[in-house]
Amino acid sequence: MSMAPAGGALAAPARVAPLAQTTSRPLTPTFYQWIIDLHPSVPQVNDAFKATAPLNFQIAPVQGFGIDRFVAEARDKNSTWDVYVGMTPFVEMSSLIAADVIEPWDNYIPQDVLNDLIPSIRNECTVDGHLYSWPFLLDIIIMGWNAGQSSQAGISSMPMTWDDVLADSQQVVTSGAAPYGVVFDAHGWRSLAPITHSISTNVYTPDLFFDFTSDPAIQALDVMKKMKALSAPNVLNPGTTDAGVNDTPDENAFAAQQATYYVKYQNAPLRFAATWPDPNQLQLGPLPKPQGGEGATVFWTTGACLFKYGQNKDQAAAYMKTLSYDPGIWKDSISGTPTAHPGQLPPYQSIYAGWNASPPDWMQNWVPLVFSQLQVARAIPNQKFGLTQFNIGQPYWEKYITGEESDPHVAMQAAFDAVQAQAKQSG
Repeated sequence: MSMAPAGGALAAPARVAPLAQTTSRPLTPTFYQWIIDLHPSVPQVNDAFKATAPLNFQIAPVQGFGIDRFVAEARDKNSTWDVYVGMTPFVEMSSLIAADVIEPWDNYIPQDVLNDLIPSIRNECTVDGHLYSWPFLLDIIIMGWNAGQSSQAGISSMPMTWDDVLADSQQVVTSGAAPYGVVFDAHGWRSLAPITHSISTNVYTPDLFFDFTSDPAIQALDVMKKMKALSAPNVLNPGTTDAGVNDTPDENAFAAQQATYYVKYQNAPLRFAATWPDPNQLQLGPLPKPQGGEGATVFWTTGACLFKYGQNKDQAAAYMKTLSYDPGIWKDSISGTPTAHPGQLPPYQSIYAGWNASPPDWMQNWVPLVFSQLQVARAIPNQKFGLTQFNIGQPYWEKYITGEESDPHVAMQAAFDAVQAQAKQSG
């Protein structure tokens, strides 16, 4: 892979030469499988790195964000791997810290890389002043839509409010442009939280739990109920892979052009519109908001953690710098390859500055639009129940969406109480 960025963009920092091998095994990174599926140029980065140091690349034994194997090994003060690429801060980072599985990158990440991180991303990856995640792939919850279908329905403008989304979705269905108006991912961190953030981000308790009973969360749940009425019948079903997290019904409906509007992180509409006869009909825009709403959304990065009982820690840092600055990774992510179009973005200020100064010939016009959402996005706070609180609460709040419970306050109070009971039980 050429190390020179296409189109004259700012050159990435030179590859870091790995330090001399000081342990009996090669550097052993392990990746969540989906990253390799969506970023097929990672093996090329690995091959280039192996030209200077031994590398034993592996796929991680994780599913549905599970970390049991990592925790079990740490109890024995051991780790098969040196670095795990696949950690999302609000998902499992706090649990890995609490279990003494990982250590901060502070002593290994170069200062120039640390200074180059976008401030909100650096903050997302930091706990008690220490950087525990080396960020890699940026995702932001936005709105995508099929412009061919919206035009057929007589709609000429982007929906800016949730009322617009509902009205436009109804018009799509009424006109017959698509069977369904809108789809969304039912997992709370992909729907309830970002829709709530579009109303207000002041929805967390002092101990950083999501406050399901807050007025913005109640309003967001009502939006989801109204979208469900215009959505695919199976939209609340879990996914068919990765413990229900992936291959979700929304993805399949949008890929099959069964629904016009789509609420999810940007890589989802990009990937599934690639299956359309004319992928150029895809449009991306900011997450809608209510009149007078804050207009925020949710972002997260998927990055790498450093195993406390791993080895080759300086080499792990060299590898992550090589991987995360590699221009081929970002070209393939943004412009797509024959096998994937993830659309995930980098975490570094210098890369965007280079693109702004001299856009590569493969640059897509959705990149600055999606990146601008980072300015108003907020990460879900890091804490032990950052992700699992949404899994625990989902069966309760969905009773309102399905009509089993008529009062959203009752449904959301039940969700909040279930989370607090589980937190108390876990100590």
